Amino acid sequence: MKFLSLPHPVLCATVLVFVAVYGGVVLPAVWSRRPTRRHAALRVLTELLGVLRSRRKR
Repeated sequence: MKFLSLPHPVLCATVLVFVAVYGGVVLPAVWSRRPTRRHAALRVLTELLGVLRSRRKR
C-alpha cells in the first residue's frame, strides 16, 4: 500500500513517464510494420532496460 500513499505529483509523474515510454518505445518496437522503426525502438528499449538493471545491482 506504500505506492498508493505517494503524493499526487509524484504519482502523476510516474504514470506520465510510464505512458510515454510505453507509447513511445514499447509499442513501436512491437507493432510497427517498418523494420527500421522496430529496430530503433528495440535499441532504445534495450538501453533503458540496461540502465534500470545497472541501478538495481547497486
